[in-house]
Amino acid sequence: MEPVAPARRLAAVLSLALGGFAVGLTEFVAMGLLPEMAQGLLPSEYVRSMPDAVAHTGWTITAYALGVVVGAPLLAALTARMGRKKLVVLLLALFVIGTVASAVAPNFPLVLIARFLAALPHGAYFGAAGMVAATLIGPGSQAKGFAAVLSGLTAANVFGVPLITGLGQATSWRVAYLAISGMFVLTLVAVLATVPPIAAAPGGSPRAELAAFGRPQVWLAAAVAAIGFAGFFSVYSYIAPITTHVAGLPESAVPWVLATIGVGMTVGNLLGGVIGDRNIKRSMLLGMNAVIVSVVLFGLLASHPVGLFVAAFLVGAACLVNAPALQARLISVAPGAQLMGAAINQSATNIANSLGAALGGVVIARGLGYTSPAWVGAALAVVGLGLALVSFRLDRRQASRPSFDVEPGATVGGIPAAAANRG
Repeated sequence: MEPVAPARRLAAVLSLALGGFAVGLTEFVAMGLLPEMAQGLLPSEYVRSMPDAVAHTGWTITAYALGVVVGAPLLAALTARMGRKKLVVLLLALFVIGTVASAVAPNFPLVLIARFLAALPHGAYFGAAGMVAATLIGPGSQAKGFAAVLSGLTAANVFGVPLITGLGQATSWRVAYLAISGMFVLTLVAVLATVPPIAAAPGGSPRAELAAFGRPQVWLAAAVAAIGFAGFFSVYSYIAPITTHVAGLPESAVPWVLATIGVGMTVGNLLGGVIGDRNIKRSMLLGMNAVIVSVVLFGLLASHPVGLFVAAFLVGAACLVNAPALQARLISVAPGAQLMGAAINQSATNIANSLGAALGGVVIARGLGYTSPAWVGAALAVVGLGLALVSFRLDRRQASRPSFDVEPGATVGGIPAAAANRG
């Protein structure tokens, strides 16, 4: 990479974070606008039963999550030799097209397809942008680089998602998605202007990236995210009806609850970026235990207005404190396949999104109440914690075998060897 002035480096990282902001909008705005989307897309079902219509519309969240799951490894493999700036620009262009299609699709089936297509570049964007940010920040900054890009997503949840949710409530959910597409256009222009050319990883190829799937630790780390984080999404996906029908607050309170979750996510992300680069395993264990505790508290407190806000903050913080460490973990256990390792994390967390939204909709549709997904989510988080412990035990077994010494200064997937060994 060519030498970059500090001012341009900062501007480039902020541009990449702006992309995270736009991705946060397109992913999470649906949670706050599910009732409006249900009324507009499924009017007959909405008249018969609002809970059934909202649960049905929750499949738009699932469709987006499945798009991330498919798109992340696919695009990581196909673009392994592409320069990182070119890749980021391509992914942002795909976001613009998919988000506009989401806004103008005329019926529910086509909206589902559009949400799936809009999600295809999601995982590859966070993977590529996170590695670009890590390169700009400096060596040994994998968790910090991902946290920098993810800070845009957390900022989206603090004020972007609430503002766009309010816009959608006041006008139309379609107007909300058109506004989000404008944010992607703005990001595309900013990246073109500020991010320097960065080459792909030496020796990168589709075959090398796909080799990551042959490593058991990659699958275990992905399973931790896919199952462990489902608790967060089972709660977040239905935050609008929980706010209005469980806590008894007016519809205007939904953006404020979303903002509270966003503040929690911001705090968790900042903390996770610091402790993730220090000790990946400790950060993951802290994060998984925090998800369990916070989701249980949400189930107990959400019926009280003050309790809802407190629990919403805790759930957001618990989810994001683990994200940078999981990203670094997947990169460290997939040497030679950095982009795939980074992308798999996004696939895994969006399997969690899909799983949480789907299971949450199932228990709600069975008449168990809007807070019932919290108990399903707590059980899933316990399973995620167990998988993390299994993964770390496998690390210890591998470490006990004879191995070659690592040369000073060696790296694994861009992480100093000492840190990779801890993770």
